[in-house]
Amino acid sequence: MITQENTAIIIPARLQASRLPNKPLLEIHGKPMIQHVWEKAVLSQLGEVLVATDSQDIKNLIEGLGGNACMTSAKHTSGTDRIYEALNKFDLDQRIEFIINLQGDLPTINSEALSNVLSLIEEEGSEMGTLASVFKDKSEIKKNQVVKVFCDYKENVNSTLALNFIRKNDNYDENKLYHHIGIYSFRRETLKKFVTLSQTERENNEKLEQLRALDNNIKIKVGLIDFLPLGVDTPDDLEEIKNRLEQLRALDNNIKINVALAESSPIGVDTKEDYLALKKIMEYKS
Repeated sequence: MITQENTAIIIPARLQASRLPNKPLLEIHGKPMIQHVWEKAVLSQLGEVLVATDSQDIKNLIEGLGGNACMTSAKHTSGTDRIYEALNKFDLDQRIEFIINLQGDLPTINSEALSNVLSLIEEEGSEMGTLASVFKDKSEIKKNQVVKVFCDYKENVNSTLALNFIRKNDNYDENKLYHHIGIYSFRRETLKKFVTLSQTERENNEKLEQLRALDNNIKIKVGLIDFLPLGVDTPDDLEEIKNRLEQLRALDNNIKINVALAESSPIGVDTKEDYLALKKIMEYKS
């Protein structure tokens, strides 16, 4: 049985990232990104919250907020390997039986999603869980940076087993591809087994650690949710997150946002191409 006492949310936070250096400490509306994620985890009240990091700055930040943080090796090749080291350092009496691996770059995660992924491993015999959502924009399927999970949901059923995880879609039925959300739940014995396994060829080629589980016959249950938490990998992602959180902050404080339906869509300027297109239109109108 899952309880607050036997559950932990562990957030891996590596300081160095190739596409967005110092990512966990980048500020979003006056708070570092990792603080947003940590606060959402604490707010869920599902269990202990621990940040597993290789940065003393991140450790100091979380501890300064009154939270728990643990220094881990800088040599880990995946977030799951990192959280297992932190779990063993933090939980010396091994009372934690259920673990959520919450990525440190998901500042828009919510309690409902965390509860959902945790529920996937409650049934006896379950091993590992993750989340997915329906593609609202089918063009996203063609983007290799967007991770897809291939699975076959039955009617009126919101969880099923993952059949595969891919980046590039060569021959899969698009109706059975879903937008993968990179948070995981583990039973402790499954997490222990996972980190003892060698990286597989597919894991290395695709840079997807969940393939290590599938390649070793660890079953991953996928919960389907209607909310897509935005992750941060690039500067553009960061700007989109800032806009999303600004809107959510207003709603969370009971500020009503009136939405009017316009007959046309104004052109925004985000890129040089946008600027040139708008300039051309304005010259034509004048």
